[in-house]
Amino acid sequence: MRQELLSLPKGLAEEVSKNLVMVARLIDEDPEQAYAYSRIALRLASRVAAVREAAGFAAYATQKYSEALAEFRAAKRMTGSVELWPVMADCERGLGRPERALAMAGEPEVQKLDKAGQVEMRLVAAGARRDQGQLEAAIVTLQSPELASSSVQPWTARLRYAYADALLAAGREDEAREWFGKTLEADKDGATDASDRLAELDGVEFVDAAVDLADVDVDADIDADIDADIDEDEDDDEGDDPAEIAAAERASDVAEYYDEDDEEYEPLEQSEADSDADAEDDRA
Repeated sequence: MRQELLSLPKGLAEEVSKNLVMVARLIDEDPEQAYAYSRIALRLASRVAAVREAAGFAAYATQKYSEALAEFRAAKRMTGSVELWPVMADCERGLGRPERALAMAGEPEVQKLDKAGQVEMRLVAAGARRDQGQLEAAIVTLQSPELASSSVQPWTARLRYAYADALLAAGREDEAREWFGKTLEADKDGATDASDRLAELDGVEFVDAAVDLADVDVDADIDADIDADIDEDEDDDEGDDPAEIAAAERASDVAEYYDEDDEEYEPLEQSEADSDADAEDDRA
């Protein structure tokens, strides 16, 4: 890519390079943003094969398969390389044309691919078979020396996973469990969810350690505590003297309304009973 960018003026090459770096950085975590950067690079340098390829992968990541296929074809014409052949075939699948993907799997270009490319092409072809409802044919397509090999390569986990998934779809559960286990052995980076699939087959359910408050009836617990407090208060009140209660209520009223520091304070009107009680105290 560096060699291709050297064909551009220095300032333009730097600008294109910055956008391509952002595409690579964001394509997994934020494909839409990566796609936006790829369009900028494409507008600046559409005649650079690396730019067309990056734009193709960004479009592919956002499921814009027609656009991705056009960019990959352009990159292939510019470089003469066949390394994009598998992803081009997968774009055909994305466009709902699995028969074209299968046709591409039989083209001479496949023989020019390296081992990783050939395995990728096998995965695409098996996916196309499944698109057509041909599960057994998909299983046969994945059966290969690479699948049978005990050595672990970068493609091993994905190949074993695809095989296990096809077996499970065909109702061959015991074999699928075996191959999900083999996938787990090869998947050191956790690129697949083989462990979850195995647990699902074994009937194991994972529960989040964090308590889901939505499943806890917090309101019911609070209501129960409040009811208990009220019952306790009512029990305590049963032995109280009515006269003492009335006196306490009057004191409470005064405490609530009386502020001796307030110059505008006016005493509350006394009740008739309170007036009689005060008059009797005066006579005494």
